[in-house]
Amino acid sequence: MKIQEITEKFGNLKIFEKRCINDAYAEIVFFTEQLDHWRKILEDSLGPAVKPSGLEPSKNHKKVADAFGGIFFNQTLFQKNYDDMMVVAMFWPWQNGKQVTLKIAATRKK
Repeated sequence: MKIQEITEKFGNLKIFEKRCINDAYAEIVFFTEQLDHWRKILEDSLGPAVKPSGLEPSKNHKKVADAFGGIFFNQTLFQKNYDDMMVVAMFWPWQNGKQVTLKIAATRKK
């Protein structure tokens, strides 16, 4: 699955800021009020979160997320493996409670 295939599914949702969208990486800021809609799209594309918000990340979660800024207790991590690729998506809620940064990355599996 390509990053663009996932980001196209966000077309009807309100976006606060598009920071970057290319074949290997996307970073989008959206409003917390629509978090459930964003989560549903990612679950449909990548499956359920491997590290939901409110749980401590495992060593494996940290290893997967380190190249993209890491993963912490209040953040959510999605991961799906394909034959030679891995797609990772993360929700990073803002401290103001009003926005969430979404990071999506596709990398070759090692």
